Amino acid sequence: MKPRVGISRCLLGDDVRYDGTNKRSAAVEALSADVEWVPVCPEVEVGMGVPREPIELVAHPHGVPSAGERVLLRGVNTRADWTNRMDVWSGARVAELTAEHISGFVLKARSPSCGPAGVLVHHAVGEAAATGRGLFAEALGRAIPGLPMIDEEALEDAGERGRFIREVLAFRLRR
Repeated sequence: MKPRVGISRCLLGDDVRYDGTNKRSAAVEALSADVEWVPVCPEVEVGMGVPREPIELVAHPHGVPSAGERVLLRGVNTRADWTNRMDVWSGARVAELTAEHISGFVLKARSPSCGPAGVLVHHAVGEAAATGRGLFAEALGRAIPGLPMIDEEALEDAGERGRFIREVLAFRLRR
C-alpha cells in the first residue's frame, strides 16, 4: 500500500492558481508511482474561486501565527481579510487529513497559504521579509507534529526527494 501524501493541487497540473494557471512539477511526477496523492487547494476550498485576486501575508499584532510572526491574510488590491476563514478552514481540513492518515505533504513554495517557509510578510509599504509560513502549512505543522513537509522547489533535488520519501515512509510506520 502506497503512503498517502497531501499535495498542493496546482503542482499536479490543476488550473487552480489565482491567475487560472498551474505549476505542474516534474519532481512531483517523479514521485507519483510511489505515493497516493491527496490534493488540496486552500484558496479554492476556502471559497476564493479561480481566477481570484492574489493574496499576501501582512504583519499585524492581532493576526494569527505564521512562523515567528503574527499575520493577516489579505487581498493584494481590495485588502479583503481572509484570515479568519482560512484559519477556521485550515483547522477543519487538517483534521480531515489526519483522519485520512497522510504521511507527508508537498507544498507550493512561497505561497501565503501553502509555503512551508520563506513566505513574504509585508510589514510596511514597500517593506517585506521572507520570514513567514503559509497559514495552511502552519496549521499542518501545529496539528501533525513531525509530518514530513517539502516544497516543490526542494523536491527538484534528487537527494532531497529521496530524503523526503524516506521520511514519509518512516512517519507512516510510526502511526
